[in-house]
Amino acid sequence: MTIRVLIADDQEMIRDGLAALLSSAPDIEVVGQAGNGVEAVALAGELAPDVVVMDVRMPEMDGLAATAKIVGEPLDADDGSATGPRVLVLTTFDLDEYVYEALGAGASGFLLKDASAADLINGVRVVAAGDALLAPSVTRRLIRDFARRRRHQRPSPTATAALTPRELDVLRLIARGLSNAEIAAELVLAEQTVKTHVGHVLAKLGLRDRTQAVVFAYENGLAG
Repeated sequence: MTIRVLIADDQEMIRDGLAALLSSAPDIEVVGQAGNGVEAVALAGELAPDVVVMDVRMPEMDGLAATAKIVGEPLDADDGSATGPRVLVLTTFDLDEYVYEALGAGASGFLLKDASAADLINGVRVVAAGDALLAPSVTRRLIRDFARRRRHQRPSPTATAALTPRELDVLRLIARGLSNAEIAAELVLAEQTVKTHVGHVLAKLGLRDRTQAVVFAYENGLAG
């Protein structure tokens, strides 16, 4: 299946370069380009891409605000999957605060612009598949700190009560960064069974993807 990508960056040269790079992958199609956050939000609604590659610093509306608007779509009622695009934040700024804000805005991934071409292409694939993606320099410490910052902002959710013991096991392993195949090996389950459990976890907790599941696990003391 072809992954439809929208690129948002205020520099035309960078947009064109990213478009050429991503279009070289046989399973990726660049369907549009936006020069600012306002355009990105409008084109995301018009073109319905699978992934938006989003710059942070742009005029009129920055990439973090645009991300929050784009991912603010409702979740699918059946399996908890996102109905709107997923966002991969791409920036030159290796600053913790941008990571916190990107996670808070609902981004599914975060890469620096000095990432290799292979890393970017793989990042689009990972995010499109609903997995979490963080740059190697963005450690789990940042996710822990992000979750700690948010704990005092809202009461502790009771949604985990709806999870079965097996689903809690799966959530804990998601928080450790394990893939479905690795979780299957750890729990001695079929990979398809794990995929079903992941879908149930996301649906029951009202989470968009694995990135939000990781944050939720840290917020609620389920991550080791």
